[in-house]
Amino acid sequence: MEGKLALHERLELHEILTFKNICLTKAATMQGLVGDEQLKEILSMDVTKGKNHVEQLTHLLENRDVES
Repeated sequence: MEGKLALHERLELHEILTFKNICLTKAATMQGLVGDEQLKEILSMDVTKGKNHVEQLTHLLENRDVES
């Protein structure tokens, strides 16, 4: 049983992944539009962390079987 996801868990992870992708896209886009250096740095850190989160969520979804 360990390592398996129930269908509802898989769907919830997919929903979180979709949300994180949207956040990552927005932060990356805004990074090029802002003029304030401090805000650019905050957005840069957000992009870096967002990429890590997306990779972790993708890894969870790819390496877990669905429990029937």
